[in-house]
Amino acid sequence: MGDNWAWTTEATLASQRGAHLPLMDEILAELKNHGWDGRDYFGVQMALEESLSNAIRHGNKLDEQKTVEVECKLSDQAFWIRIKDEGQGFQPEKVADCTTSEGLACHGGRGMMLINAYMTRVEHNEAGNCIIMEKTRDTDST
Repeated sequence: MGDNWAWTTEATLASQRGAHLPLMDEILAELKNHGWDGRDYFGVQMALEESLSNAIRHGNKLDEQKTVEVECKLSDQAFWIRIKDEGQGFQPEKVADCTTSEGLACHGGRGMMLINAYMTRVEHNEAGNCIIMEKTRDTDST
């Protein structure tokens, strides 16, 4: 995506319910300041909510001794974020596919499905405790 970022931030989040909400609000405000709207804005909002809350709840299991590290960058055309928790990690390929008849009964998988649907690129580290997401704006995102 290059180094032409208009806004960047780094944050350390506590592993408590709702600890991600002020950072989400800040990121979403910056997206709007940079002209993001429509489907692209909504997609980033959904992916942020799922990935940040998953890191706190599932990754760190609400352990207040653990934190979530976040690095975020954005421009008028691109969004990039890295979220790393201190949990045991997971294997994304083993998450239930909630779009199949077998997966409909599962409680997991919805967040990863949404993240993969809305982001341009999604990567996980080998340990499974870090996600990198990128979104490039659609030319007709309204």
